[in-house]
Amino acid sequence: MPTFTSFDYQMMSRAIKLAQRGRFTTAPNPNVGCVITQGESIVGEGFHFRAGEPHAEVHALRMAGEQSVGATAYVTLEPCSHYGRTPPCAEGLIKAGVARVICAMQDPNPQVAGRGIDMLREAGIEVQVGLLEADALALNPAFIKRMKTGMPWVQLKMAASLDGQTALANGRSQWITSPQARQDVQAYRAQAGAVLSTSQTVLADNASLTVRWQDLPAHVQAKYAEQHLRQPVRAILDRQHQLHCELALYATDSAVLRVANQDADVCVALDEHGQLNLREVLGALAKHHNINHIWVEAGATLAKSLLEQDLVDELVVYLAPKIMGSDGRGLFGALGLTDMQQVLALNIQDCRMVGPDIRVVATLERKDN
Repeated sequence: MPTFTSFDYQMMSRAIKLAQRGRFTTAPNPNVGCVITQGESIVGEGFHFRAGEPHAEVHALRMAGEQSVGATAYVTLEPCSHYGRTPPCAEGLIKAGVARVICAMQDPNPQVAGRGIDMLREAGIEVQVGLLEADALALNPAFIKRMKTGMPWVQLKMAASLDGQTALANGRSQWITSPQARQDVQAYRAQAGAVLSTSQTVLADNASLTVRWQDLPAHVQAKYAEQHLRQPVRAILDRQHQLHCELALYATDSAVLRVANQDADVCVALDEHGQLNLREVLGALAKHHNINHIWVEAGATLAKSLLEQDLVDELVVYLAPKIMGSDGRGLFGALGLTDMQQVLALNIQDCRMVGPDIRVVATLERKDN
C-alpha cells in the first residue's frame, strides 16, 4: 500500500470538498475535484461543473499555469484517458509537466478503468492510488453503480405520519410533512438524473415533479444560480396511456419519458403479473438515456414492487409528528409476510430532524449478505 503524509490527506480532503460542489450539475458525469501543489503550497484547484465543460484537472492546471511543472496533482477520480466531449485529462497532466499524481480511486468507467493511470506512468509520472478511497466512492454512488452494473442507483422517497400512514382512508394526504421537509425533497430531486413516478400519482396531484428554485433550501440557492441547476427527466409509468398534454407535467422544458409496453418513449415488456417489468425500466433508463441516479416519488404499489424485487439502493423516509390511525393508507401496503425471517431488514445510514419531521435514510440488507 502507498504511504501518504498528513499533507496528502489534507489536499485530498480539499479535492473531495471541491468535487461536492458539482453534485447538482455534473450528471451524468461524476463529481470530481482536483488540487495541484508545489511543495506545501496550493497553486491550482478546480472541480467538474457540467458535462461537456472542462474537467476538474483542466480548471486546476489553468490556475496553476507554469507552476504545474514538477507539481503534485490530487484528483478524486483517475484522470480520463479517452477523447469524449473533452480531451483526456491524463494527457493534459503529462503535457503540463506534473511530476506526481495521487488518485483517490480508479475510474469504474470501462473506457478508462486504469488506462489513465497507465498513461501517466508510461510518461514517467509517479502515480499513487487509494488515498481517501471510501470518501471518493461516496461522492459518486450512482455513477459507479451504472458503470459497474449497467443499472442506475435508485433512491425511494416516502413520507408518512409517525404511525406509518401516507394518507387518510379517503385518500387525502396534503400535507403530511412540513415545508422544510418538502424543501429537502427539492434538493434530492435536483441531484437526480430522473424522477420516476406513475401516471396515477401524477394525475392525483397534477404533479409537475420538477425542481422549484424558490422551494430549494437556502444553502443550495446560495451556491448555485437558478440557470445552472438541471431539471431531472420525468420518467412516468403509463401502461394505460393516461397522460395528456394539459397536465402540469408538460408545462416545463424538462423531458418527460412515458414508459409503457407499447407506443411509448421507453417500451418494456410486461412481467408475469401483467405489470411493467421494473428491472427492464431501470435498465433502459440507464442504457439509453445515460441516467445514473433515479429518485422515486410514488405510492405504495410502486414502492412495494421495487422493494420486493430488490431494486432500491436507498430509502429516504420522512416521518411527520402526526398520528393518522390504522384506517389510513400504509407506506408499502401488504407484503404478505408469514415469518420474521422474511422481514425486510434495514441499515440506518442517517437519522435527523428536518424542521419538525424526522428524516431516515436507510439501505436494505441484501439477502446474500
